[in-house]
Amino acid sequence: MATKSVVLEVKEIALAIELIELGARLQLLEAELSLSRDRLIRLYKEVKGESPPKGMLPFSTDWFMTWQPNVHSSLFYNTYLFMSGQGRCDPIRAIVKSYRLYLEHVRIQEDEAALSLTRAWTLVRYFASGLLQMTRCTRCGGRFVAHAHEPQRYYVCGLCQPPSRAGRTRRSAAALSATPLAAPPLTQ
Repeated sequence: MATKSVVLEVKEIALAIELIELGARLQLLEAELSLSRDRLIRLYKEVKGESPPKGMLPFSTDWFMTWQPNVHSSLFYNTYLFMSGQGRCDPIRAIVKSYRLYLEHVRIQEDEAALSLTRAWTLVRYFASGLLQMTRCTRCGGRFVAHAHEPQRYYVCGLCQPPSRAGRTRRSAAALSATPLAAPPLTQ
């Protein structure tokens, strides 16, 4: 019987707690950690105060191609590439650090996070399996998430050429309707 290092087990538990606090699904925890499923479920209940959500993980690369998710995914993945390369982090640590930076950026911009930790992890796995690639925008030069093997020659990102309804959400409409309109100037 192989003995497991107590120190390594404590590090895995600490990482599991960090992942759970960031919103990781059970499938992510099972794939990245060597803790048993029962132990992860007990840990999830202790940290979140509820059972982990059930159901399958999202499986569609198309979600990352729509306007807002593409911008958010591209921001996250560029940060991840830096962290895993220059930061010399192992993949799961690079995901956690990149996701924390992504959340900080979104908070500073007073925006909502479009990307959950589980989606960010899934994005990294899609790149590793060759389903997605980074493509350079021909206008701004930024690198954006795109389907693998798509032509790159004339690619224009969603920031340089946003769709006609970009930014028009229910929340922005509610904010506009709550803002009082200025009274027209008085004429004599």
